Order: sequence, then C-alpha cells, then structure tokens
Amino acid sequence: MSDPVMIDVSNLGKTFKTPGGEIDVLHGVNLQICAGERVAVVGTSGAGKTTLMHILGGLDRPTSGDVFFKGTNLATLRGAELDSFRNRTIGFVFQFHQLLPEFTAVENVMMPLLIGGLNRLKAEKQATAILSEVGLEKRLTHKPGALSGGEQQRVAIARALIREPQLLLADEPTGNLDSRISDEIMLLLNQMHTSRGLTMVIVTHNLDLANSLDRILQIEDGILTSDNLN
Repeated sequence: MSDPVMIDVSNLGKTFKTPGGEIDVLHGVNLQICAGERVAVVGTSGAGKTTLMHILGGLDRPTSGDVFFKGTNLATLRGAELDSFRNRTIGFVFQFHQLLPEFTAVENVMMPLLIGGLNRLKAEKQATAILSEVGLEKRLTHKPGALSGGEQQRVAIARALIREPQLLLADEPTGNLDSRISDEIMLLLNQMHTSRGLTMVIVTHNLDLANSLDRILQIEDGILTSDNLN
C-alpha cells in the first residue's frame, strides 16, 4: 500500500462495565488504513465491529491503546475540538438511517451545513446537488416516511457526504434492504469512493459488499483474526 497511512490503531482495547462484571469487547487490535482504501469489517454479531467503528470515528473512547488520524491522537481531542474533527473529517452512515422524520430529504441533508454555520440558501443548493448525485433529484421534498428504505439510505449517504469528509464510516448500510436494493447501495458507495477519493470503512454482514471492497478485516470475540486484501 503506497498511499499514506490515514488511520493507525495500536493495541486497541475496549472494556464495558456491567452489573455482572467487565466485558472485553475489543482486545489488542492493531491495524493501519491508508488514504483511499475501501475496508470491510466482518464478523459475527457482538464481535466488536460496531464498537471499533465508533472508536475510529471518535464517538467512543478506547479503554486502552491509541488511535491516530493522520498523526493526531484522537484521545487528545476533547469537547468542541472533537466535535469539529468529526464534523469536518468523518461522515457516518448507520443501518437505521437516523433521518429526522419531520424534515424533507433536502432539509435532512442540509442539516450538517446549517449546524456548521452555512447560510440556508447555499446549504439548500449543495444539498440539492448531492441528492441529485445519488439519484434523488425527484424526491427532494419528500419526508422520510414517504421514501422507500433504499431511498432513505441514499439520503443518509448524501447527508454523510455533504461536508466532503475524508473518511466514510458505515455500519451495516445494506442491513435492512433486499438484495436488489443492497446491490444498488453497494454500487453507489463505490461510485462515491471513486468520484470523491473517499476512504471507507464499512461494517457489514453482506459478503458481496465486503468482497467488492479492497480489503476485509475479520473480527471475532474482540480480536482481529484476519486482514486480507481482495
């Protein structure tokens, strides 16, 4: 891999405290992800995949070890500085879309720009453009309840990419979709990678999606058990 290292994970561990005792969710994970890579994270339910994604995105903190993003240790970021890093650098896509039901597609996609201080007219123009890019130019004013599952996921992808992040983190982006729509979302993600030069880390049970990416990380019982190039 000749591209520069974007993410460097060293001896990562995560433990959750429960009434029944401590549970090790991740243990001794070491990996590097280079700029421009498309990486699938696979494993059984409860293996630690989503926890790893949350730590990579600064949504959670490790119990031990370090995560460096382009040389910056995420553990050193706090409060507004961490929020700014996430908003500027990372786009998140979740299995259940997490769209705001009372807002239209274009309003949902505008939201990160408005939060970032962009005026409404410019935000709407940018949101309209990216929704057209993901094939929803005729669904701009529809609210989530009037959209299909695949259309809702396209809105979620557009929202994740509206601030032109360097890294896209997706958790089961095809998990609730039938095979045809899953294939469409898989194709869309790969198109976005090509057109935007994204680095992508995708947690998935969809082996077709995993095999379409550059590399597959297998996690079982919190341990990185394999790391293979496709």
